[in-house]
Amino acid sequence: MSTSKSVDREAPVQGALVIHPNREGRGSARRPEARLEEAAGLALALDLEVRETLVVNLRQLTPATLFGKGKVEEIRILVEAEDLDVVVIDDALTPVQQRNLEKAWGVKVIDRTGLILEIFARRARTREGRLQVELARLTYERSRLVRTWTHLERQRGGFGVMGGPGETQIETDRRLIAEKIRKLKAELAEVRRTRTLQRSQRKRVPFPTVALVGYTNAGKSTLFNRLTDAEVVAEDMLFATLDPTLRTLKLPDGRPAILSDTVGFISDLPHELVEAFRATLEEVKEADVVLHVRDIASDESAAQAGDVRTVLSKLGVDLDERRILEVWNKIDLVPPEERDALAGDARRAEPPAIPVSAVTGAGCEALLTAVSALVDEAPPVDVYAPAGEGAAIAWLYRNGRVLERVVGKDGSTRLAVSLTPQALGQFEQMFPTSEVRGH
Repeated sequence: MSTSKSVDREAPVQGALVIHPNREGRGSARRPEARLEEAAGLALALDLEVRETLVVNLRQLTPATLFGKGKVEEIRILVEAEDLDVVVIDDALTPVQQRNLEKAWGVKVIDRTGLILEIFARRARTREGRLQVELARLTYERSRLVRTWTHLERQRGGFGVMGGPGETQIETDRRLIAEKIRKLKAELAEVRRTRTLQRSQRKRVPFPTVALVGYTNAGKSTLFNRLTDAEVVAEDMLFATLDPTLRTLKLPDGRPAILSDTVGFISDLPHELVEAFRATLEEVKEADVVLHVRDIASDESAAQAGDVRTVLSKLGVDLDERRILEVWNKIDLVPPEERDALAGDARRAEPPAIPVSAVTGAGCEALLTAVSALVDEAPPVDVYAPAGEGAAIAWLYRNGRVLERVVGKDGSTRLAVSLTPQALGQFEQMFPTSEVRGH
């Protein structure tokens, strides 16, 4: 894979070795080579210069260093020969393993969790995003104070906030981190309350909501821009989008909907981040329709889809109970001779699938039509509007799907119209002179 990447000229380039430990019996659906390439992509996203990559097969784990003694020495020689600054381990390391490997190799060692946390910390832009990342980072660092401090054996006397009698430095640091975590959780709870209020206000405007979910770099932001004419950052880079974005989407019949772009998922997403981003992903739980965007040109598409479902399940989102469409993105990268077969697979897929190219726009009209049909699953109702109720009729055309319209001799109008429950409730409040009956 290409490892070239533009970096800040003032920042020293850090050479990195990326290692994927391939554990026997792990039962992963992902190929080790694909996992290694993804880990290298994460390192590139952190502006590291990936000079070497390795898949290391592990028959058994060594508690102190993860790898066996011989492999640790082999990697040390490689690190010195290539004059590397960082070794990235595509796995979760214990604090002791991380400390021992840094001593053995003489360079900084970062595991998968730390790597993803660092990327998130750099990319978060909104206050909510920064709070979530900071909470995840502190939760992660709390267990790693053992390698952070060299003076932990010292005890300190004292009182008040500086520590009780005989409190060790590490106990003080852990207590301070615990206090910061409590504060951050309280701030996030307030953010969650604000978001809940915002969702309640949106529900008063009876627009259906559509949420994009998918594996990182599946093309969600590019599709978001294509469907809404927005300019959300869309790069060929892992985790280019972190903060949720909402825009208005026009359905084929002219009705508006609200489309939300969410953070991308990844295999083995650190549980600290799963918990921290629970508030953000509530947008998915509240959506009328969920679009699961997949990179259908990737050999890992099915495995990535499984990873997305796993993370959503941890967040309490059961896709089997949602109105969901799979969006098979990047068909422009599929060989032309394979596209007919792919279209046939999409027609037979469960849940339904729509092949698209967010780059060229192919298939996007069919996608919007399918979204509109899912939104309109509510059974139609009959609305009788007396003469002179033009405002009510216009409102129904803007916010519902009119299936039939009959004008009576007295000027009254009967419409068969499909409305979301929220829209129906608002219509009855706004236009009490119009009569609504079951269709």
